[in-house]
Amino acid sequence: MFLNCHTYHSLRYGTISVEDLVELAVEYKLKVLALTDINTVTGIYQFYKLCKEKDIKPIVGVDVRVENEQYYICLAKNPKGIGEVNRLLTDYNCDDITIPETNPSLENCFVIYPMNNIPENLLKNEFIGIRQDEVNLLIKPELKALIHKMVILHPVTFKNDEGYELHKILRAIDGNTLFSKLTESDCCKDNEFFVSKRKLFEQFEHYPEIIENTKFIVGECDFDFDFKTPKNKKFYTDSKENDFKLLSQLAYEGLKRRYSDKNRQAIARIEKELAVIDQLNFCGYFLITWDIVQYSKSQGFMHVGRGSGANSIIAYCLGISDICPLELDLYFERFLNLNRKSPPDFDIDWSWKNRDTILEYIFKKYGRDHVAFCGTNVEFKKRSRFRELGKVFGLPKDELDQLSKKPKELHDQNTVVQEIYKYEQMMIGFPNQRSMHSCGILISEEPITNYSALEFPPKEFPIVQFDMHIAEEIGLEKFDILSQRGLGTIKDTVNLIEEKKGITINIEDTSLSKNEAKCNEFLSIGKTIGCFYIESPAMRGLLRRLKCDNYKVLVAASSIIRPGVAQSGMMREYIFRHNHPGQFEYFHDVFEKELGETYGIMVYQEDVIKIAMHFGGVSAANGDVLRRAMSGKGRSLSALQKLKDDFFESCKRKGHPEQLSQEVYRQIESFAGYSFCKAHSASYAVESYQSLYLKAYHPIEFMVSAINNGGGFYRTEVYVHEAKMAGAKIHNPCVNLSEFKTTVYGTDVYLGLMHIEKIEASVKLLIPQERRENGDYASMEDFVKRVGTGIETLQTLIFAGAFRFTGKQKHELLIEARFLLSKNHHRTKVVSLFDEPQKDYELPVIEKNVFEDAFDEIEILGFPVSHSIFDLLKTRYRGHVMVRDLLQYHKRQVKMLAYLISRKHVPIKNKYGNRDDMYFGTWIDAEGQYFDTAHFPDSLRQFPFKEGGIYLLLGIVEVDNHFPTITITKMAKMPLIADPRYSMDEEKSKVIERSLKEDVSLTFREPYPQEHEIGLPRNKFL
Repeated sequence: MFLNCHTYHSLRYGTISVEDLVELAVEYKLKVLALTDINTVTGIYQFYKLCKEKDIKPIVGVDVRVENEQYYICLAKNPKGIGEVNRLLTDYNCDDITIPETNPSLENCFVIYPMNNIPENLLKNEFIGIRQDEVNLLIKPELKALIHKMVILHPVTFKNDEGYELHKILRAIDGNTLFSKLTESDCCKDNEFFVSKRKLFEQFEHYPEIIENTKFIVGECDFDFDFKTPKNKKFYTDSKENDFKLLSQLAYEGLKRRYSDKNRQAIARIEKELAVIDQLNFCGYFLITWDIVQYSKSQGFMHVGRGSGANSIIAYCLGISDICPLELDLYFERFLNLNRKSPPDFDIDWSWKNRDTILEYIFKKYGRDHVAFCGTNVEFKKRSRFRELGKVFGLPKDELDQLSKKPKELHDQNTVVQEIYKYEQMMIGFPNQRSMHSCGILISEEPITNYSALEFPPKEFPIVQFDMHIAEEIGLEKFDILSQRGLGTIKDTVNLIEEKKGITINIEDTSLSKNEAKCNEFLSIGKTIGCFYIESPAMRGLLRRLKCDNYKVLVAASSIIRPGVAQSGMMREYIFRHNHPGQFEYFHDVFEKELGETYGIMVYQEDVIKIAMHFGGVSAANGDVLRRAMSGKGRSLSALQKLKDDFFESCKRKGHPEQLSQEVYRQIESFAGYSFCKAHSASYAVESYQSLYLKAYHPIEFMVSAINNGGGFYRTEVYVHEAKMAGAKIHNPCVNLSEFKTTVYGTDVYLGLMHIEKIEASVKLLIPQERRENGDYASMEDFVKRVGTGIETLQTLIFAGAFRFTGKQKHELLIEARFLLSKNHHRTKVVSLFDEPQKDYELPVIEKNVFEDAFDEIEILGFPVSHSIFDLLKTRYRGHVMVRDLLQYHKRQVKMLAYLISRKHVPIKNKYGNRDDMYFGTWIDAEGQYFDTAHFPDSLRQFPFKEGGIYLLLGIVEVDNHFPTITITKMAKMPLIADPRYSMDEEKSKVIERSLKEDVSLTFREPYPQEHEIGLPRNKFL
């Protein structure tokens, strides 16, 4: 009888989770319950399942409101009804079509109006809801005449009095107002909680017709949903048979390109995969993915097909991925098998520049009625909970900052703060807003509004109101359409090389780079800055520790660097075994045969399947099910127990001793949750090699493209430094030689106008466009007439050195700018047939400090160009040791002078077993070479980082498997010379020094285990 229940999916209104709502219904012994969240169906599928489990009849619908005004409640009579409400909301959310205040066209819904919105004419499916505190109003003649169209309306929004207070707080957050300023109309009534059915009926005992009407509606509503049937677009062609025919044809055509039509191993694998794909009805899914990739190729875009989909030879033959599963011994069962209950998905990356074009194609090709992004529920995070609650209770900004940023022990423990603590805890897990999934696209057979209303978040694509997990549960498999900057860098480099050097490179020929000696040399010494996925300090250190010099080791490195694998201790163990192959024994012969490539360690998810198969004797399909169950992706403990029992039974049949089987199972269990998909790593490794090939043979063009694509792990300054180290001469932006982006002429690199932050983007685009159309700028006066800019922009360009082609000093140009843009001169673009030249003025010669330009550059670009940062130091000292010498100083103390590039926070365990913090730093010395440092808690307490700049470092060199790190004992930030532009103002002369940048990455994870905690035997099991 509760026809209007809200959960916390009624954003910043409801206070009950879906689970709690159903549990409350069980407590009140209800047999029927309706979920009607405000303008959303986010929770209806979870609600439906939970109700069925508890033997409660679920009724679903929507509480339709506009600007917080309740129009009516819609209850779906059947699945068609929820589709009608979804379309009503979608029209409003996406197309600004007004929601009718009364008499909406909803044939398959019951519509219940509140007392303040009774329409003139009630349709057959429309009723008036009467709340228990409105019963006394029924003596009015005009209402008495409508009793035959009335039902009981008792909304549920909160559990108890505390829940009501939380509701009011959420309303204040929603209205961005103080709790004390809430009005009665802002909130629900204070009786919107469950009461006993008997007590509710007693309020209406004099109006049996109202009770009967309510029972009638409850009886007529029958929302039954089939979770098992796939909801994705069924066929790419017109039928399952034709889809299979086309997929087979494309697979065998691809076979000829990738292998040969006589390769029996490849043919057998294709036949096996086709049979499974057909049986599971995934032909259409493969073909739609192929279609998207074909469109991408027709546009000249690069893509990377990665994830478990790259385990498929069909995906390889169709060009969806570039990973040969035969070469890497990849199991198709990791992607798709007859025992897998959850649907697979393809992860496909495009350049960040091309992704929107791909998305537009998908929406256009498959129809906007059938395509949408997955949604996500963005919860109130801890900081935002404290901040929002503090605002509601009227705390000033400094107290808000203290609450949200500092630990509890530093908070002012007053009564208001105590109240905030209470409600902050109650809000944990509450959604704050719906947003767009970063990459998950749904393509449905039926209109997607049959399942959800659509919304428009700030981006240009519609989203469904539920997340990827609900999508999967109801049978909608997503297509992951991702973007990254690495592909943009690769494609732009290829284009730049062709434009500037006339050299054409087919970078998508994956055989091009895998066996290049120069690339392998760069890998082994970690010379990979700018290269996709392998440029971070941690990755470069790992490559050096492994002396990685081939593709397969790179694939492994791409896996073991992942937090999960490193967390399990496998990264450390892999490094040891790689460098000391004679100091361990394979645990068992099967481990040597199947995992020889990774020294008997289960690095990949495929390895877990291999051991389950070849040691345990289970099928590959069951091996994948076992892996998923152990990694937490299987939800049934009883199912996991059955798999475990089957594993041990099979081991017994194979004659393995029980103790041996127990240890193998323990290892599988330990690694299943941490291991990484090998196909995913292999896909990344291919792209890493592509970028490394370009860096090795065309370093300047590669670094220019990295700069133009927004870099990667580091700030622009680091990529500019890399270009300089590769032989480029770096130039400040110039109005006659620079483009919007950075460009290169031979070895001369001109920084792009894009790097001058203080100038509007439109002006930065106009400058090169005007130059292309009408020739170089003859002078600054010519520039002002043609571009038409203001004094602030002109001054910024002067300070950036953009008019140095005139041969005039900056102070001359600044005076000239004042004349040009005085009151008698135009400030907009002027076209004149008879230009009068500006009069020349005799200006005094001013002696300029040699470092003034460098300080201008730091202020405008963020880093110096005309000088090294080391040139600006007060001291001439450059350190006792340079990076090139470090390997000779193992276990010895060194003193170095270095510029801070980046630092990474890493949690560790101290000697008492408690969590502590340390940092790893990345630096360059005065010769421009990189090195790394470790900063332990004791050192950091006395000698902390003081943001960006040059430091004097004292520490002990530790060489770990070819890789030197300095453990810092002391450090001090070194002062720069006073800014010569402000020689008369001591405070201003220090501003630029304090603005020097660094890259900081924070890690929030548990400390990695110590060596004794890994528990992986290094000896053969006897």
